Formats: sequence, C-alpha cells, structure tokens
Amino acid sequence: MRRFVASDADFQTAFRAFLDERRGAPADVDAAVARVIEAVKAEGLAAVLRFSREFDGADLTEQTIRVSAEEIEAGAAECDPTVREAIAFAAARIRAYHERQRPKDERFTDEAGVELGWRWTPLESVGIYVPGGRAAYPSTVLMNAVPARAAGVERIAMVTPPGRLQPAVLAAAKEAGVTEIWRVGGAQAVAALAYGAGPIAPVDKIVGPGNAYVTAAKRRVYGVVGIDSLAGPSEIVVVADAANDPDWIAADLLSQAEHDPAAQSILITDDAAFADAVERAVQTQLQSLATGEDAALSWRDHGAVVITPLPDSPALVDLIAPEHVEFAVDEPERLADRVRHAGAIFLGRLTPEAIGDYVAGSNHVLPTSRAARFSSGLSLYDFLKRTSIVKCDEAAFGRLGPHTVALAEAEGLPAHARSASIRLPSDR
Repeated sequence: MRRFVASDADFQTAFRAFLDERRGAPADVDAAVARVIEAVKAEGLAAVLRFSREFDGADLTEQTIRVSAEEIEAGAAECDPTVREAIAFAAARIRAYHERQRPKDERFTDEAGVELGWRWTPLESVGIYVPGGRAAYPSTVLMNAVPARAAGVERIAMVTPPGRLQPAVLAAAKEAGVTEIWRVGGAQAVAALAYGAGPIAPVDKIVGPGNAYVTAAKRRVYGVVGIDSLAGPSEIVVVADAANDPDWIAADLLSQAEHDPAAQSILITDDAAFADAVERAVQTQLQSLATGEDAALSWRDHGAVVITPLPDSPALVDLIAPEHVEFAVDEPERLADRVRHAGAIFLGRLTPEAIGDYVAGSNHVLPTSRAARFSSGLSLYDFLKRTSIVKCDEAAFGRLGPHTVALAEAEGLPAHARSASIRLPSDR
C-alpha cells in the first residue's frame, strides 16, 4: 500500500505513475491466445476438446461437453434454500432495473416531408462467459443473462470451465433463463462461441468477465462477434471522512482486493489519523479473511491512501476513472454530482459496493482500467440493435435528391449521384 499526500510537490507525478502501473496481464498472453483461436477456427470441436485436456485436465467428449437439462435441474435443487431465495430476489431486482432502460421505437415526419425513425430489436443469440476457479459466481450469471432475457434474446449460451458446477451457479442459470450450458473455459470457449465448434453454435455477441486469456480472446474475435468490454482487474475508490467507522471502510476496500492480487483499492480521505485507523483495520481483517492471501497481495502491491481535502476528491476520481466509487460522507451527492468518469457510484455510508454486486439491481459488469472515461457498464442496450428507417415520397425526394447528387459528385462517386439523379424529374 502506498500513501499520497495531495499537498506534496510531487503528488501529481507520483500518483499518475501509480495509476499507470500495469496490473495482471502477462506479456505472452496474446500469442498463446492467438494459437488457440486459430486452432478452434480451423478444427472446431476437436481443438476445443484438446485444449480442455491440455489446460483444464478435462477429458470431455461431444456428448459430455454440454450440461444436460437433468444435471441443471438436479444441481439447482441442491442449492441451499436461502441462497435460492437470494438468487430469485436479486434476479427480480436486476430484471426490473434493466426493463426500465427499454428504449422506444420512433417514427416522425420532418420539415422536408421525409419520414424518419428507428426501431430496436434484440440480438438473436448471446454467449455468456462465467469464470470458474477462484469461486462460484451466480451473480455473474444473473448480471449477464437477466438483462439479455429482458431484452428479448432467445438463445443464451453459457460457457464455464469444466469441473463440478456449483449448485448456486446452476440455480442462477435456471432463474435467469440460460438456454444451454457448456463445460469449456478460457480462450477456447471464446473461440467456440465466435466460430462454432461441433454442437456449440456460434453466437452474435459474447459478454461476461474472465481472466487475461479470456479478455485477450474477446479482443481477437471482436468484429466476428460483438463483445461487451475488455475486463481488467477489479477496482474500488472509497471517499470517506473521519465520521466513518474505520472497520466499515476497511471492509469495503477489501471487498475488491479479495477478487484478485491485481485488484486495486484506493481510499481518499481528508484525515491522516482516520487513514491510519483504516490501515490498521485492513491488517486486522486480513488475518481472518478466507481470501486474505489474494487480498493482502492486492493491498500491498496496488492499494493506496490519498490524503486530500474532500472537495478535491471528484477531480481525483475522474483521474482514476474507477470501476466503483463510494462516497461515504454526509450529503454525498455534493461530491458525486461532480464526477464524470466512474462505472458505478455508491452514495452514503450505508451503501457499500457489495450491494451493487448482488441485489441493488444495477449491473456489476462495469468498465475497468480507466475505461469509464469512454464506456458504460453492461445494460439492456448491450443486447439490442437500433435500425434506422427512412421513407421519402415524391415531394420529399425532390427536396433531398439534388443535395444528394451534389455531395456524391463532390466525393467522386458517380454511381451514387446517378442513383439519386435518375429519380429526379429533370433526368427522366
């Protein structure tokens, strides 16, 4: 963990250097991913099965790579009733939140008499990547599949690394309306969704977080399919004053640090003594945290405390452009309303980021690595397409046609010009 004091002469240089440090992306990832994708593209299922044996130690076949409906039902039934209830509660809130985002189709006639508009249609198919390994993530299933289903996507194909599927993940898949589940992970899963592999039919878009190999694979297949974003390690900024309980703020910082040793947690406060208390609380909580090994590495290597007057915190948040930011202060909107770049904002002392991860209803798939400067979190819009509509009658075309001809000729495109001029009365 590093400490920065805004009044220090070298603060801006030192803090920017800290933000620019590379986190969690091995240099040789892209070359390895390219090999996998080309093999799957050329060989299909045979390559997927081979890589599953090589990377995951899973001896799968065309018959066993798919999770059967019976397995889903049986696994979901094993889920603890309290967890099932929480999954249903979260799904309902996520569904309600995203359904409010539904845009309207529009048709209108402008002053030139041209009928214009747009209509929204759902994607036909979506692939959802659900990580395995470190933990079971039913929330990832809900955050990706529920908005897709709310948008009207008919086919939702879920991929997840081979191994025992946790009952909570299967219960979430069933609740969210996932239509098929495949035991395949890593770059080979992304390639299978993009190009197809045996029984795995290609999809139109791939969403969901993964490790560096999954992210590199999504980057490589973009254009063949759509993707949601290129996810990096988790991030949180907590803006807090000394009126907070240090234990609460320490827990909030560790809530992201426990995801990954490359995660980043930053405290911004105006009180050095409070910062000291939070640091002590972090160390105390790490001793009893089941995920403490990863969290400790994250806090040691990528954690930070910034001492600055709180009115200056929005500018720092914009510089960081974090995935999550909490404003644990009185009247949090006074600061939050001045923030332009953040994936999600949590207001007040009783709104920890963890609420947003699970049951608030907003989406937890958010831009990382400063991408909040130019992108948004996952939403209903990620599963919809907008199609433009244009209709001219004779009078409207008479107004637009000559200008079309003039612009087409200026661009040196005579067929474009002819396509318009041939319809004008003077050219008939």
